[in-house]
Amino acid sequence: MYDIIIIGAGPAGLTAAIYALRANKRVLVLEAKSYGGQIINAHKIDNYPGMMHVSGFEYATAIYNQAKELGAEIKFEVVTSITKEKQVTTNKSTYQARAIIIATGAENKKLNLPNEKELIGKGVSYCATCDGNFFKDKIVAINGSEFHALSDALYLSLIAKKVYLISNTDDFSKDERLFNELKEKNVDFKLNKSIKKINGNEYLESITLNDDEELNVDGLFIAVGQSPKNDIFSNCVDISKDGYILSKDGVHTSTQGIYVAGDAREKELRQLTTAVADGSIAAVMAIKEMK
Repeated sequence: MYDIIIIGAGPAGLTAAIYALRANKRVLVLEAKSYGGQIINAHKIDNYPGMMHVSGFEYATAIYNQAKELGAEIKFEVVTSITKEKQVTTNKSTYQARAIIIATGAENKKLNLPNEKELIGKGVSYCATCDGNFFKDKIVAINGSEFHALSDALYLSLIAKKVYLISNTDDFSKDERLFNELKEKNVDFKLNKSIKKINGNEYLESITLNDDEELNVDGLFIAVGQSPKNDIFSNCVDISKDGYILSKDGVHTSTQGIYVAGDAREKELRQLTTAVADGSIAAVMAIKEMK
C-alpha cells in the first residue's frame, strides 16, 4: 500500500512527489517512457523565475534526482488502468494507493499529412533539441505558432544554415521578445501559412505550403502543440471533448482521492511554472484529504 501513486514523471509529477515525500508519505511514481516530460527537450529555459540559461535536460535531471534523494520509488512501467478504489495496473504489476495523482502530460500533435509518418527519422522530427545536430549547416523548417516553436527556431538557427519558420499566424505578442530575437537570426518567416504536402521518397526532400510555394529542406520540425493521452482514465474521471481531464478547482477530479496536475488537465496556460504549481497543490490536497 502506497500513500500516493503518481502517474507521470514530468515536472508536475516529480514536484508532487517531492511535496509528498517531505510530508513523510510513501510515494510511487510510475513513468511510461523517461523522466522529465516535454521540458526535457527544451534547449534553454528562460521563463522560469530565478532560473536562467538552464537546459530542459539539466532541469529535469535535477528535479528527478531531488525526488530520488528524498526517497521516491520510481518505476518505468506503462499504466494500463486505474480504478476508483485507487488500484493502478501497469504492464508489469498492480499497485494500491490511498490517493492517485495523474500527471501524464501530453504528447506532440501530428500534422497527419501523407508521408509524415513514413519520413519520421528521415527528415521529419518533433524534437529540435533531440535531432537538431543532425542538420548542421543544412536547411530546415520549423512549423508552429507557440513559444515552443519559436524556441525551437532559435535553437535551430544556431546549428542550421537557414531556418524557415512556418506559422498559421503573424501574432506573436505573447512571445514578442523571442520573436524579435529571431528577426536577427538566419530565419526566414513564412507567416499566415501552413504545410500542405511533405515530399520525399526515402528521405525528406521538400515541403509544399498551402499557397503552393515549395521549400527545399533537409529537415522539418513539427511543433504544433500537444494532445493528452487520458483515455485509460475515462472510467474514473471526467474528460473534456479534447481529451483533457476536467478538474473542479485545478487539481480535484470528479472522483474523490484522484487528482490531476500539469498538462494532462484542462487549463489556459501550459508552462513549466503552472506544471510545478499544479504538482505542489495536488500533493498538498492529497495529503490533507487522505483517508
